[in-house]
Amino acid sequence: LECDLATNLVGQPLVRQQVMKGVREFLENRNPVKPLVMSFHGSTGTGKTYVSSMLIRYLFQGGLRSPYVHHFSPIVHFPHAEQIEHYKESLKRWIQGNLTNCGRSAFLFEEMDKMHPGLIDVIIPFLGPSWVVYGTNYRKAIFIFVSNAGGEQINEMTLDLWRARKDREEISLQDLEPAISKAVFENPQGGFWKSGIIKEHLIDFVVPFLPLKRHHVKQCVISELVQQGLEVRPGVVQEVADSIPYFPEEQKIFSSTGCKTVASRISFFF
Repeated sequence: LECDLATNLVGQPLVRQQVMKGVREFLENRNPVKPLVMSFHGSTGTGKTYVSSMLIRYLFQGGLRSPYVHHFSPIVHFPHAEQIEHYKESLKRWIQGNLTNCGRSAFLFEEMDKMHPGLIDVIIPFLGPSWVVYGTNYRKAIFIFVSNAGGEQINEMTLDLWRARKDREEISLQDLEPAISKAVFENPQGGFWKSGIIKEHLIDFVVPFLPLKRHHVKQCVISELVQQGLEVRPGVVQEVADSIPYFPEEQKIFSSTGCKTVASRISFFF
């Protein structure tokens, strides 16, 4: 996992550091006091889903298809606001049932920024340091939350640090974490709005994904070309990277969509 993150995840030093620290400490502890809870934040295309699926792939045979990995999307699983009470009940039962089957289960919540406020708090009893909940020892479980919330703040602060001539390797979690927590907790449209998960400090690792620069996008283009079995031509790499929108308007430093549209754009140049 460490090698794969170092080789294939571009431009995210903080992510590599936080994810490896969290996973290593958790798995080396034979008797953890609580489940591992990580929350990934950043704008589109910066690698949040990529890292969460990579993590699952190394920890579970069969990766995302493992019977012990449970994947939730608010749009697919919890689409109707008026059914929130029903969702709460079924989510609680689902987690409880699966942890009874296997205490080493993983639960992946995508697009937390689109989750109905209040819904996610139903899983609070499973995240804390109690010994047993509902007759189940659940402390070896892993919960990963993925969210675009906080992305704007991360982008803004990375831009400020760039203007102050700070290298992205110098950006620390302390620089970003307060702004992310505030943005996530105070957004009335998001799944963590005034959530007890934040209030009770149940998230062990807040993992910020920084916006990607042009040379990171080029690395993504090269990886994608190799993956598709296409020839890596410098001209094509440059053209695909140039076809992506960048911000701020004047300097065009960071990709507005990260590496998200790279795969689909390559076909235009072949």
